Amino acid sequence: MALTVTKLFLFSLLVSSAVLTAKSELLTSKPEKLTRFRVYVQDKIAGSNATVAMVAQAATTNQSAASFGLVTVFDDPLTVGPERSSKNVGMVQGMTAFASQSEVALSMSMNFVFTKGKYNRSSLTVVGRNVLSLKVREMPIVGGTGLFRLAWGYVETSTYSLDLKNGVAVLVYDFSVYHY
Repeated sequence: MALTVTKLFLFSLLVSSAVLTAKSELLTSKPEKLTRFRVYVQDKIAGSNATVAMVAQAATTNQSAASFGLVTVFDDPLTVGPERSSKNVGMVQGMTAFASQSEVALSMSMNFVFTKGKYNRSSLTVVGRNVLSLKVREMPIVGGTGLFRLAWGYVETSTYSLDLKNGVAVLVYDFSVYHY
């Protein structure tokens, strides 16, 4: 019995080593590169054709100055310029949770899905904290697909414009992304 367990353990080590070697060769077969670019998010918070939807809230959310407990999902257009009419290159899809009781701070999970241009059929995933009172907010890039496979890095975001009367916000995202 002990001999069989030992053989099984050694076999597992051998297989694990082969898999790690194959992954290591995949990662080193292409040089890692840094790509920087800017996109704009056209966020329609209210009104007809809104791109943001509230999906849940806590019983106390309406009494909270920070909207604590509010959860939304979004499906916003990505454009190359701040104008809504500028060239569309994809969508940003994800969700936010108002996660602070003391300040308007979002816990965000977003997928930047590129459907046109040089990043077509690629995506980047950003997960992090977004404190809306800060002029510039930074969040980590935790992965990607297509041209951005095995991506990592960070994105800085800021509010380009905000029209509360019409429920429209334009956000700018400056990406610094490492990928193979």
